[in-house]
Amino acid sequence: MDTLDRYDRQILTLLQENGRLSNQELADRIGLSPSPCLRRVRALEEAGLITAYRALVDEQKLGLSLTVLVHISMDRHTPERFENFERSIRALPEVLECLLITGQDADYQLKLVVKDMNAYQDLLLNRITRIEGVSGVHSSFVMRRVVDRTSVPVPE
Repeated sequence: MDTLDRYDRQILTLLQENGRLSNQELADRIGLSPSPCLRRVRALEEAGLITAYRALVDEQKLGLSLTVLVHISMDRHTPERFENFERSIRALPEVLECLLITGQDADYQLKLVVKDMNAYQDLLLNRITRIEGVSGVHSSFVMRRVVDRTSVPVPE
């Protein structure tokens, strides 16, 4: 899709706020009838603008009370090293986010969620630092979430 009109932008905004809206509710809120609204949603999905629908879970209520930001340095900057690291890190369910970064002494930033410090120590020492090529680790512990969004702004 080359351009988004106001209906498309409203659909994207509303579905980011509540992915469980029925087509009828969505159509009512944006001022379209259900059939063209559904066609627009499907077009947004087919164009790859809507990539998935998910439930957000409260990790605290699951007993996952420690969030950690981890900077990882690699010993060599080769495609093979990075591919191996990324493949290994994808297999760890505690990893919520893995970003290849610049402008730091690190190559990657991870966002992890674990039960407690003991669980983090086990994850770090027995799994992350054992990935071939990991040469440095720097951990920061999240004290409080000030902003915690999953939605992105939809440009005009």
